[in-house]
Amino acid sequence: MRELQAHPVLGGQLSPGDPAAGSPPLVLYFDGASRGNPGPAAYGVWSPTGLKDAKALGVTTNNVAEWRGFLAALDLALASGAGRVEIRADSQLVLRQFSGEYRMKAPHLAPYLDEARKKARRLPGLTVLHVSREKNREADALANRVLDRAERVREGRRQT
Repeated sequence: MRELQAHPVLGGQLSPGDPAAGSPPLVLYFDGASRGNPGPAAYGVWSPTGLKDAKALGVTTNNVAEWRGFLAALDLALASGAGRVEIRADSQLVLRQFSGEYRMKAPHLAPYLDEARKKARRLPGLTVLHVSREKNREADALANRVLDRAERVREGRRQT
């Protein structure tokens, strides 16, 4: 697991005197998936606490699916009211663009970055971590189950 640098605008470190500093963080994993690039796509967000979210996105790119997953994880974090949040994912691109380590080169993805930073400012105890694909299996499985369901629905429509 690799902790990425905090973005200079967003901060992300709690001071020892902060009441949330001693509480365990809410851990959320996200993943985006597409079958084809572009192709049918979805995201999955999973937490060991039982929180989860997954959604089919229609036809889009894997990068858009990853960004949408990150935004959904941020939404779950905000809704939870947790003082400390760790968002973990295997998408180096999204996490490094978010942290400022990578430049945003794709103009169509810039609005996702802007939205993520706005949401993150409301989570002062936010940390983002890159994890291996093996540690992100639950979020990946959620995204793929949604894609499987959407595919069965499409196939059912073709048969009628």
